[in-house]
Amino acid sequence: MSAKIQLSFGVRQYAIADGCTFAVPNGGGRNKREAGILKAEGVTAGVADAILLKPSGGYASLCVEFKTEEGTQRRTQKEWQKAAEANGNKYVIVRSFDDFKREITEYLGAV
Repeated sequence: MSAKIQLSFGVRQYAIADGCTFAVPNGGGRNKREAGILKAEGVTAGVADAILLKPSGGYASLCVEFKTEEGTQRRTQKEWQKAAEANGNKYVIVRSFDDFKREITEYLGAV
């Protein structure tokens, strides 16, 4: 099981406020037909892996990108981060479940 899948599983097990957190199903291997359908439906490259739709600490929402210790953002992820932040959202990169818990706790504590 990849580190990203393990982290995502841990996130699902961690209670998030008001049920307003969701994962974005970008990435992964898809055939051309599936990719075309998803693109037509609005799937956008670079979107954060999870989003918490709850204002806190002056931010509109929290966008979370999961990376392994060695993982780096792709160009599309950097562009999406810049757009998200320009529109009043907090964007964080987490590399472990402990990082994720800390970021969520700090974000929700800023209410």
